[in-house]
Amino acid sequence: MFKANKTRTIMKGLGFGIMTTAMLLVSACGSTTTTQAPAKTEQTAAPAAESKPVTLTNNGIEMTYPSAPERTVTLNQHVTEIMLALGLADKMVGTAYLDDKILPELKADYDKIPVLSDKYPTKEVLLAANPDFVYAGWKNGFGEKGVGTMQDLEKVGIKSYLQESSNTPGPTIDDVFADITNIGRIFRVEDKANDLINKMKSEMDQTISKIGKVDEPLKVFVYDNGEDKPFTAANNYMTSLIKTAGGKNIFDDIQKGWAEVSWEQVVSRNPDVIIIVDYGDRTVEQKRNFLLTKKELADIPAIKNQRLMVLPLSAASEGVRAPIALKILAEGLYPDKFK
Repeated sequence: MFKANKTRTIMKGLGFGIMTTAMLLVSACGSTTTTQAPAKTEQTAAPAAESKPVTLTNNGIEMTYPSAPERTVTLNQHVTEIMLALGLADKMVGTAYLDDKILPELKADYDKIPVLSDKYPTKEVLLAANPDFVYAGWKNGFGEKGVGTMQDLEKVGIKSYLQESSNTPGPTIDDVFADITNIGRIFRVEDKANDLINKMKSEMDQTISKIGKVDEPLKVFVYDNGEDKPFTAANNYMTSLIKTAGGKNIFDDIQKGWAEVSWEQVVSRNPDVIIIVDYGDRTVEQKRNFLLTKKELADIPAIKNQRLMVLPLSAASEGVRAPIALKILAEGLYPDKFK
């Protein structure tokens, strides 16, 4: 799937570019850092902080942003949607790499932004957009087959940011909130970032309240792809979301984001529910039929009871769709609680 440290099937054939959710209980989400808006002076109507540099450590690199970026290129859908949700469409000169359709409420703004590439743009295409900031969701974006390293971009005067929550072991929703907070600081829109985070928390609270107390979490197997050996979610963001929705990822003991396992392991861990990740060349129906007709799986509860649910890749990414993903998972695991 979209694991941070592995070049995914969906990301094949990328040209070398420019230098280029358990998850914590919602109570834990309250740890999100916020920044109080500075008072205005008599001499100017603009907040004084807008003229002050912002320094962050991102992807292990200390990065200083002297002023709010004006010409941003986003790589990967979930970070594109964060920018749009923060009302920053007018600061975007290009975007790339959708997993599926953009959120309907963001589409009008998205349609005004040039799409530079279906995958990652080439060096020439990126440079032609004349960006002063590049925001990537996956580490691949700043890799050899992406748009070059963050250091390379810095050398040509282009600032950058890598979504930390998409590239950190065992991320939770708080890590997503931290990224949104950082983008708010970089663009000097801290109030909008805080409003977005509070809206997401409120929506997730509503779902969690309907789930209620779960004494024995349902066992969940995430099927990303693979026929000889399944590729599955291990200790990653989806594991956190599943836990918050009242489930338990059967492979959460594997200490990496995504992992190839064996069908024998799947059978031995006896999942109650299977989540099919919707993306790539194989359709949901193809994946579903493969699982339902695989003889080795015939006796596990998920197959016997045909408890297979679908989660779009875009919803499973570390972005503004966390409330959507949590609701999909909760309704799939405990449908009776959502009637």
